[in-house]
Amino acid sequence: MVPRPFWTRRMEACWREAPVLWLTGVRRSGKTSLARSLDPERTLHLDCDLPSVEGMVRDPALFFRDCGKPVVVFDEIHRLPDPSRVLKVGADHFPGLRILATGSSTLEASGKFRDTLAGRKRTLRLLPVLAEELPAFGATLARRLHQGGLPQALLAEGKPPSFFREWLDSFFAFDVQRLFGIRSAERFNAFFEFLLRQSGGLLDRSRAAAALGVARPTVESHLAVLEATGAVTVVRPFHGGSRREIVKMPRVYGFDTGFVSFARGWEPLRSEDLGALWEHLVLEHLLAHHPWTAIGFWRDSAGREVDFVIPRARGAADAVECKWNPADLDPAGLRAFRGLHPGGRNWLVVPGDGPPHARRFGGLEVTVCGPGDLPSAAEPR
Repeated sequence: MVPRPFWTRRMEACWREAPVLWLTGVRRSGKTSLARSLDPERTLHLDCDLPSVEGMVRDPALFFRDCGKPVVVFDEIHRLPDPSRVLKVGADHFPGLRILATGSSTLEASGKFRDTLAGRKRTLRLLPVLAEELPAFGATLARRLHQGGLPQALLAEGKPPSFFREWLDSFFAFDVQRLFGIRSAERFNAFFEFLLRQSGGLLDRSRAAAALGVARPTVESHLAVLEATGAVTVVRPFHGGSRREIVKMPRVYGFDTGFVSFARGWEPLRSEDLGALWEHLVLEHLLAHHPWTAIGFWRDSAGREVDFVIPRARGAADAVECKWNPADLDPAGLRAFRGLHPGGRNWLVVPGDGPPHARRFGGLEVTVCGPGDLPSAAEPR
C-alpha cells in the first residue's frame, strides 16, 4: 500500500469540520486503500458488499453504541438499503464519533440517499495519482501520462487494453446502471467514449446528440451521471459580463490521462500528444488543491482562450496556462483576458522541477512554474 499523505491530511481537515466524511472517486482510484491506511487500533472497517454488514447496522443506534472504535468506515455504503439513516444516526447521537463513507458518486446524486446530511458531512473527491505523488509510487511523469493515475494501472508493467475495457464495463454495471438506473450500456458508453476522445474540448450538447443519434435530454442526463461519478470534470466558462466572452459551452475533461489516451488510440504516445495530457494533469492538481473553488476557463468570440481561471477575492482572477514546452505559449489569450479582467496573477505551468521564475510574454509578466508551485486555496497569496 503506497502512502498518500496529501489525502490523509485532507481527510483529517474534513473531520475537524463535520463528523461524516463522504469519500468519493472513480472505481479503483484507491478509496478502499486510503480508508485502510487509517490507524487500525482506532478504526472499524466495514465492507458493505458483505450481506452480514446489513444485519449489523439494522439498528444503527445499537451498532454505534457497541462498535468500540472512535472511527467507523463504511466502504461502498450505497450497498446498504438505507445508508443515509445509518449516517444520520451516527452523526446526530454519538458526539466524537468520526465516520468515513465511501461511494462512487456524489451522495446527493444517488437515489438511495433520502437525506443529504446537510451540515453533518464534508465531501472529498479522491483523484488519480497527482504529479506530486509520483515519487512515492516510483513512477515517472511519462508513465503517468501514458498509463494514467489509477494506482493499479500506474504500477503495472505496460498498458494492457484489457484493463481499460474491463474498467469501462464494470463502471457501467456497478456505478451507473445500479445507482442511476440507466439501461442502455451501448448508448451510455458511446457517449462516455465520445467525451474521452474529445476530452478538453468544448461540448456543444446539441451537436453531440446529433453525432450520437440520441436526444439532447439523453446527453444532459448522461453528462450529469458522468459528472456525479467523477468520470468527467465539467469546466465552465469564466466571464464578467462582456458580450465578447463565451458563457454557455463548457469544456469537458476525462478523469484520467490513461483513459483519454486509450480512447484516442495514442499508443505509444508521440511528442505532440504530451501537451494535451499535461493539461489534464494540471487540472487534476487544481481540483485537488482548490476543492471548493469553481475552476473555470476563458474564451472569447475570436477564439482566444486561457486554459484555466482561478477566481480570487474582489473580482480578481488568476490565469493558468499549461504548456509542455514554455516556448509554445502564445500570449494573445492572456492579453485579451487581462484586457477584461486586469486583477490577478498569470501562471505558466510546465513540467520539470526548476524554481518558479518570472518572464515576460507579449508585455505580460508570467510566473513559470511546476504544478506544486501554484498557490493552494488555503495558502495566503
